[in-house]
Amino acid sequence: MHYELNLSFALLFFCLFGASYVSASDDVSTLIKEVSKASNESLLWGPYKSNLYFGVHPRIPKSLVAGLMWTRVDSFSTVQENFRHTCEQSEGMAGYGWDEYDIRNGGRQTIHDTGNTLDITIDFIKVPGGAHGGGWGVRVKGVPREDAHVEQPTMMVFYAGLEGLGTVQVQNELDPLGHEGDVRLAGETPELGSFAIDVTAGPPSNQHPLHNHPSYAEKPLDRTFVTSLEIPAENIWQTKAIFLSQLKPEVDAYVAKYGTDNLPPPPQIFTIANNPGEGSIHFVQKMFQGEFEFDILFSSGSSPQPVTSESVTEGIKSATKSFSDRFEKVFAPLAPFNTPEYVKFSKSMLSNLVGGIGYFYGGGLVDRTGAPEYEEQDEGFWEDTAEARARATPFPEEERELFTCIPSRPFFPRGFLWDEGFHLIPVIDWDIDLTLDIVKSWLNLMDDDGWIAREQILGLEARSKVPPDFTVQYPHYANPPTLFLILEVFVNKLNSQATPGGDWHQQDLGENIRSVHLQNRELAIAYLRSIYPLLKRHYFWFKDTQWGDVKTYDRKAFSTKEAYRWRGRDVQHILTSGLDDYPRPQPPHPGELHVDLISWMGMATRSMRGIAETLGEKEDAEEFEAYETAIARNIDDLHWDDKAQTYCDATVDDYEESVHSCHSGYISISPFLTGMVGPESPRLKPILNLISNRDELWSDYGIRSLSKGDELYGTGENYWRSPIWININYLVLKNLYDIATAPGPHRDQARKMYSDLRKNLVNNVFNEWKKTGFAWEQYNPETGGGQRTQHFTGWTSLVVKIMVMPDLTVGKGSHHDEL
Repeated sequence: MHYELNLSFALLFFCLFGASYVSASDDVSTLIKEVSKASNESLLWGPYKSNLYFGVHPRIPKSLVAGLMWTRVDSFSTVQENFRHTCEQSEGMAGYGWDEYDIRNGGRQTIHDTGNTLDITIDFIKVPGGAHGGGWGVRVKGVPREDAHVEQPTMMVFYAGLEGLGTVQVQNELDPLGHEGDVRLAGETPELGSFAIDVTAGPPSNQHPLHNHPSYAEKPLDRTFVTSLEIPAENIWQTKAIFLSQLKPEVDAYVAKYGTDNLPPPPQIFTIANNPGEGSIHFVQKMFQGEFEFDILFSSGSSPQPVTSESVTEGIKSATKSFSDRFEKVFAPLAPFNTPEYVKFSKSMLSNLVGGIGYFYGGGLVDRTGAPEYEEQDEGFWEDTAEARARATPFPEEERELFTCIPSRPFFPRGFLWDEGFHLIPVIDWDIDLTLDIVKSWLNLMDDDGWIAREQILGLEARSKVPPDFTVQYPHYANPPTLFLILEVFVNKLNSQATPGGDWHQQDLGENIRSVHLQNRELAIAYLRSIYPLLKRHYFWFKDTQWGDVKTYDRKAFSTKEAYRWRGRDVQHILTSGLDDYPRPQPPHPGELHVDLISWMGMATRSMRGIAETLGEKEDAEEFEAYETAIARNIDDLHWDDKAQTYCDATVDDYEESVHSCHSGYISISPFLTGMVGPESPRLKPILNLISNRDELWSDYGIRSLSKGDELYGTGENYWRSPIWININYLVLKNLYDIATAPGPHRDQARKMYSDLRKNLVNNVFNEWKKTGFAWEQYNPETGGGQRTQHFTGWTSLVVKIMVMPDLTVGKGSHHDEL
């Protein structure tokens, strides 16, 4: 059966509410429900277990989870050392990730597993239909690498488990020797209804290990083996450990039967017992020799047609074409990056950003003791707060769900608040409605005071990847409010529409599933109005908890209220700022004022003003405009240092007088990064000079985080004390572009800096990706080498956006979009 994914989604979309789109006067509340239903249907399923090499989960709490595990089985040690399941930086991959991926259709992932001398291709496609999000198909192909033995044996394990209510059981008749042909699991849950999962035998070309040991007759390796187990729901995520525990009794039985001198070969001895039936988790094991291929087919009982291998074949073709067509439309790189190798690179970076989107559910650990020390008002406060944290007893919060991008699948497979604003900068161009869905998911985590935990460690599985000292979240800790960046982009897109939208045509619906809220202003206004109270609560939480003291130290400023200080600092770190070990005033003082935080608040205030204006909230807009003016004035009054010719943090000296603490780098240019320094500002020229100075911030690979001339450059942990970070470099580039394309005295300098920096950034990230197979968390300013966390396709994927920014070396260029 031929499935054209875009057409299928278009028909689904139209059947659900096509008629109601004909007139813009239809009831908005009905429209919202119908759009929400259609979008949820297309987003229900995905590889949302981001921490796994491949794990499928619906956007439903405590539901079905399915995934893959594998290992080479040519020796006893290989199985123990090279059994793959969770993404791990220590496993020596030569690269892995999505080559192409669209969250609404599917895509292709390749895994270059050097330890198992195996290259794996995983195609995942969605097949719409029915009332439960449709079905999906997975095609798994394995090819031994060049250095592998031609008859290399490989174990592949598919598993399906239930973390909540429902049943799953094996439908095949029991065969003591194992299953011939396809294996079928049938199940039902309250949310998914009835469903079936078929694990196919694959094509006739598949080969399986064959040997003369007598054990083969008892369990031929051309069969499929299934073990069904009842495991507590809260332990289902420990799939690998559960599976390995099932191998041990089989190994022991072989040893007891044949002795250590006559053991079967590894592919035989590492088979599981064939005990299919009912259970909360089912393991389906296959042994292959050489190249192999098989499919996993999930069919919803409410779909008119089951998913078949033929529909997967057609779906793969359709998904590939759809992705390529849309990529060409949205993200085709501009000169000098408009070549096939950069297109491939850009597709990979975008696909891994979107392919890393995960669904998380669980309770985070929060310290809500409200200890008075957490006010951080006394000298030596960092010691007092450390003692308060040590005596506190944090408790798991109510279970919540989060749909979010992640920074890195192997190392940071969870939501980070300030990262997310950067993640969504490319995503909003690709899929606006997906972006709005993610933003709302984050806002729904907000507590009654307006606080959102900066790191979302939801549940035991997420907690297992975090050192214990970092698992507890604190309701007085902030993080840069980057979600306001994305909402500012959305509002600018909305208000720049040539027409207000609202009239629809059937042929438009398939692609418009990504941009309904942009094309229909009524929906956009309804969305903004639904989140506006949350945004205000969050905004004023910052003002109430992160305020800085102007009056006590007789500071001269336009406003006595617009000053800010991060809470949660110790002597060497302000983790809450996102810039961890960046140099700050020493010793810490409760009278500090932080220039990066007031800059972020300036951006957030500008965003809130734009939202209020769009919603017609005139009084609110005027209030935010007044805040914005006061913040802009206070950035100069409180933080500009005439002698250093840069922006600086402020602190208090031994004489109780306000003084500046200057460390040139990302923090000192933060007003520029957040758009608070315009083309005519007298502060602009010194900022441009600082950025472009090779003895300060400029390098051949990007802008350093700290000046090369600072005494703390490259010292200590050296996390934000020299390395190049792509998120901040993107903000530098974006604001250079704005200066270069606006009237002003410094446009020529900004233009050259923009052109050079754009090439330096993209070329270096590309070269390291080509050399190592990965995007990296940060880049060395002296060598350009990628370092720290690998597979960091969170904000490093901003290179996708950078490649479509205009080339100002030829012609004048025009703004690609709002950010």
